Amino acid sequence: MKLYLHLAIAAIIILSSCRPSEIPPESQSGPSQLRAVTVDETKIAAGQTIYVPVYSHLYYKDQQRILNLAATLSIRNTDLAQPMSITSVRYYDTAGKLVKEYLPRPVQLGALASTDVVIGLRDTTGGSGANFIVEWVAEKEISEPVVEAVMIGTESTQGISFLSPGKVIKSRINHKPSSSQQGS
Repeated sequence: MKLYLHLAIAAIIILSSCRPSEIPPESQSGPSQLRAVTVDETKIAAGQTIYVPVYSHLYYKDQQRILNLAATLSIRNTDLAQPMSITSVRYYDTAGKLVKEYLPRPVQLGALASTDVVIGLRDTTGGSGANFIVEWVAEKEISEPVVEAVMIGTESTQGISFLSPGKVIKSRINHKPSSSQQGS
């Protein structure tokens, strides 16, 4: 029994002294790794603005204790054949102040492709009421993308993870006239 206790203590010491590996920025996925495109406003058939709640920390016990969380915003094109363009990914804090704009230019997300943005565990600038605003457009009507955030945090031997789905706050559908309507 003592041997198991010593092995368990040694494992805890070794594991707690390990540092998580850092992924070099050039190998991370995200909107900046996608192909930049120019969006022709006259060709847009559909689009949305999506609000995604994100929690960089949660309160627990006496509301003075905080559990920091890492958050991953996931943007997934669910259309089987058509690409979509992500035109904006903005991160806001609890007070509604813009923290960071993730896209200098629109990027294309191919059929069934996905991308993500990660808010690290130690980045608490967003606060408990942070959010993303994601905007996308497409030149043809497509199936709605899945836009959601996954939060995860651990402390001691406890862990928490949960999903926060995006909510469409604005839709854009441009019905192009058929050839029979264009001549009228």
